[in-house]
Amino acid sequence: MPPLEPVDERLQQAMKLVLLATLPGMLTMFWLYGWGVLINLILAAVTALAVEAVLLQLRKHPISANVWDGSALVTATLLALALPPYCPWWLTVSAASFSMVFGKHLYGGVGSNPFNPAMLGFALVMVSFPQPMTHWPSSHGMDLLSGLQQIFGFDSGQSPDAWVQATALDSLRINKSLTMDELFAGNPAFGHFGGRGVEWVNLAFLAGGVFLLQRRVFSWHAPVGMLASLFVISLLCWNGSGSDSNGSPLFHLLTGATMLGAFFIATEPVSGPKSPGARLMFGAGVGLLTYLIRTWGGYPDGVAFAVLLMNLCVPALERLVTARQQRIAP
Repeated sequence: MPPLEPVDERLQQAMKLVLLATLPGMLTMFWLYGWGVLINLILAAVTALAVEAVLLQLRKHPISANVWDGSALVTATLLALALPPYCPWWLTVSAASFSMVFGKHLYGGVGSNPFNPAMLGFALVMVSFPQPMTHWPSSHGMDLLSGLQQIFGFDSGQSPDAWVQATALDSLRINKSLTMDELFAGNPAFGHFGGRGVEWVNLAFLAGGVFLLQRRVFSWHAPVGMLASLFVISLLCWNGSGSDSNGSPLFHLLTGATMLGAFFIATEPVSGPKSPGARLMFGAGVGLLTYLIRTWGGYPDGVAFAVLLMNLCVPALERLVTARQQRIAP
């Protein structure tokens, strides 16, 4: 197999900008959850880079020019930010390894993957290990030693019940009797408009996404399509603040992985559509599926599964846009 051509410098620059844009959300998560966020990032990054190097060696491709193109580090970062802080070390390592093997190199490496690699790894561990994937810490987090003990399975003297709480999305999904006002007033997972603390995380990722839009790393079509679709469907299905409420549009925009998904995941250029119209429909589909999974599905947040399902639809979306353009062409 011939060696890969030198990595495009534009790719490296784009990856650097994406990593830079994750910093506001990353720091906000660190402030909210503590050391578990940083440990996840280190584990995912080391695993992704190591697996990338091994696979490049096995495929007889240049290692130094491709490991450091930034794509593996971006995949690891997005995956680590999506995983629960303080999840077991083997879960992070498994997800990162699966992302690199089956999400990237199985299809030929960077530029060839039909699925978002980070979300493929996330979906694997969500389906395979649902219990540890629901262990999201309360906002006070842990100190470094306790966090290391929890992640690496040492006896920390704390059972999961001592530091885990249900997320706002999970609490809303299983709620049968409390009104929205009662949930916001009495449930510690709820903040002012969405999940406690997660509101600020979403706003931080929104700021990072706006920065990437301003730098023209990607176009506006996919994020606007996703956020607009999520807003419209949640508005149409919003049945007030009663006990059977599905949550307000603002709640869905500022809870879970909404902004991370809109600006950092749905915009992945390789597994997503190429034409602007298809990108807009892709984002709209992600927003719609995210709401449906959150409200009636078996998982509290559906961003990862929504993106992967829409990855399957990319060829059809491109054909639809092309056929429409041919019909209206003079």
